[in-house]
Amino acid sequence: MILFDLLDCFRRWLIFTVAATVLAAVRAEAQDAEPRQYSNTPIGLNFLIAGYIYAQGKLAFDPQLPIADAQFHSNTGALAYVRSFDFLGYSAKFDVIVPYSEFSARAHAQGLQRERDMTGFGDPRFRVSVNLLGAPALSLKEFASYKQDLIVGVSLQVSAPLGQYDDTKLLNLGNNRWSFTPELGISKAWGRWTFEVAPSVTFFTVNPDFFDGRRFEQAPLYLLRTSLIHNFDSGAWISLDGIYFKGLRTTVNGNRGDNEQENARAGFTIGLPIDRQNSIKLNAGTGIYTRTGSQFSNVAIAWQYRWGAGY
Repeated sequence: MILFDLLDCFRRWLIFTVAATVLAAVRAEAQDAEPRQYSNTPIGLNFLIAGYIYAQGKLAFDPQLPIADAQFHSNTGALAYVRSFDFLGYSAKFDVIVPYSEFSARAHAQGLQRERDMTGFGDPRFRVSVNLLGAPALSLKEFASYKQDLIVGVSLQVSAPLGQYDDTKLLNLGNNRWSFTPELGISKAWGRWTFEVAPSVTFFTVNPDFFDGRRFEQAPLYLLRTSLIHNFDSGAWISLDGIYFKGLRTTVNGNRGDNEQENARAGFTIGLPIDRQNSIKLNAGTGIYTRTGSQFSNVAIAWQYRWGAGY
């Protein structure tokens, strides 16, 4: 996803100029498009989640470069654990997610087809979410009479550099750096309808060992997530989701790239309860506007099992 020292390196093999930015964008859509993230939850619950995400799309390059028909696809499995708890009288959650992915990219450069395939663990992420207004910490029995109005919450997500990484390769599943994402969440209910908006910004530390010892820096990712949710008597729900993000301009060895991303995406999510402890979530999304950057679509399915707090 990022091209560095083109005149030198391009003679040896294709360097994907947008690798880091495409992976970041896919993660923003597939992992961060989470309706009902700030809804109230009874304290003491545990959630085990197993999911699968498929994404495919086109890689964007500088039009002056002799690179054409650049495409990618990825298959990602993810395992997550979530725990709800009481934080100063308000509901809160801690979650951890570990992804395992297969990623393939293909392109034509100077008449030759180039490719990169990789399989392994991505960087795990950890998040703490705390509701500060409208979502008191309640037991399962107390929660039965709770009705949502306005909820305001905050969260902090941390991604740790523990995924697969090889400094001799430009494209990796791990990033060899930390990232930190503070987010504000606002959720307002009107009867069966709920509207959510969640602005966030992701900050990245420096990767000092990028592609044979280069110093890699990336500008923050600014993201706005919205969801319009309809809840049914059965416990099922459907959400229309929107995401806008901008940023991710890269700098390598002090050379600033002209590769800032700006995209808008739309999708939907369906939550289907199976029984008291099991449910399934389906999600799909695609690009609706791309001023700069790459385009991709994704579909996902996740199974959730919950226990504790009297279940």
